[in-house]
Amino acid sequence: MDILFTVLILLLAVAVSGIVTRIMPVKLPLPLVQIGIGALLTFPLVNPHVTFDPDIFMALFIPPLLFADGWRMPKREFFMQRRAILMLALGLVLLTVVAVGYFVHWLVPQISLPVAFALAAVLSPTDAVALSAIAGKDRIPAQLMHILEGEALMNDASGLVALKFAVAAALTGYFSLREAAISFVLIAAGGLALGAAIGWIFSFVSERFLNVTDDGDPAPGVVLTLLIPFAAYLFAEHLEVSGVLAAVSAGMTMNYTSVAHKGPVSTRVRASSTWSMIEFVFNGMVFTLLGLQFPGILGKALLDAHHTSNAQMLRLLGYIAAVLAALYAMRFGWVWLLRWIASRNAARHGVANAVPGLRTVAITTVAGVRGAVTLAGVLSLPIALANGTPLPGRDSAIFIATGVILASLLVAIVGLPLLLRGVRRAAQGPHAAEERAARIQAAQAAIRAVDAVHEKVSQELEEAQAAHAADTTARVMDIYRRRLASLDADRDRSANARRSDALELEMRLAAMRAERATLLALRNGMQINDETLAKLMREVDLSETALTTRGRNRG
Repeated sequence: MDILFTVLILLLAVAVSGIVTRIMPVKLPLPLVQIGIGALLTFPLVNPHVTFDPDIFMALFIPPLLFADGWRMPKREFFMQRRAILMLALGLVLLTVVAVGYFVHWLVPQISLPVAFALAAVLSPTDAVALSAIAGKDRIPAQLMHILEGEALMNDASGLVALKFAVAAALTGYFSLREAAISFVLIAAGGLALGAAIGWIFSFVSERFLNVTDDGDPAPGVVLTLLIPFAAYLFAEHLEVSGVLAAVSAGMTMNYTSVAHKGPVSTRVRASSTWSMIEFVFNGMVFTLLGLQFPGILGKALLDAHHTSNAQMLRLLGYIAAVLAALYAMRFGWVWLLRWIASRNAARHGVANAVPGLRTVAITTVAGVRGAVTLAGVLSLPIALANGTPLPGRDSAIFIATGVILASLLVAIVGLPLLLRGVRRAAQGPHAAEERAARIQAAQAAIRAVDAVHEKVSQELEEAQAAHAADTTARVMDIYRRRLASLDADRDRSANARRSDALELEMRLAAMRAERATLLALRNGMQINDETLAKLMREVDLSETALTTRGRNRG
């Protein structure tokens, strides 16, 4: 009953957080509200006594969230920004581990150097979920947001792998840079390959065995889809490769294969709705659990320090501020250097005034918020060495990491709106032009498909029936002609006869299949990106779902 009570309390907290953000007079980011609710739950009368197990947390919450992020991540933009993403996700992580590790050891001598490296490793991953909630929709320029999202997807793996080697060095006293570099490549490549293979295998099996007819229940396929990130993560961890990258890779693979197979539309629509709910619940639980941990870690340490002396309490707060400042300084310097190098390359190609923008560098710096992966990583530090003695500096590392998480969230909440003030947002979305072109091409393909169906059925009809077919064809085509003229999505139809209804249904389904094939071809040809594809495919899927449901009801 205790476990059931805990789960229900957490679910209630997540639901309440969504209501609170809507009714509060001051607009606060959802993660901060959820953290606050989690902190309030620690009061004795309500405290659900949740034990934060890092292994369970990483296996339960992280895979589906990363899988969903990998699924949604625009692959075109990810590929176009691959250099910037890799330099942040790999180069900055390595620099942070070394520089901040030595800085922490110098700042807090009781934290041994391997533990300081481990602390720097867990502080290197950023949290794109918290960033999106803090910044708001479409507030950060699209190109920069794609880089930040790609960085967050990749640096979870690099940071956790660096943590693994730092912990091994702390326990054994041995570290080899050569072995670590080789192991990192093998672990990362193995995780990516395994995740892609699992995603492809599921899509292959789903296409042939789960989506045989449109009349089948889509629930089994949707439930199996929910298991894919867990399968990728657990298999990868069992084979000692990166489970984080396996979950991301599986999501990216599923993005391509799931829309390419000829399965029922109901499965895609049901899966999309299910994943939206799961993301909201899991993200909410993650931040609520963070809030549950903060009072016990930060509050207890500060209270104990206050009982010792005010100077000791101020010293602990100073550690948090100094480490956060070091992280910001490293990030600012690295991003500015990358932009300076890019501007020099652009200047060589004749681009004038290609200088690093300090506002963009500052936004990128403040956007590097830390989140749940950081807390799970630092709490996974072993309690004792192999000889049974306590791991030196573990409690201090946990305190600093927890404080940095909270402080980075607060800095982003205050700083990002100030830095983004005055940033011009386009009147239309960043992909409005390609979306309009895709709508035109899809409508043209639909008209051609309707014309082909009309020619096929008219050959077998009598004169009177052919007249009805011509009338139906004209009405269906008129929908797409009007869409070409105004780009209006209205697909209302009025039918007078059963045969005309059936024929119109057949033509509309053929048209929508043509739209879907055209959109997929445009995406595969990199003429539109995954965001545009997902938006337009969902419109077609929902329209087809409504149409086929009405057809079954009338049949």
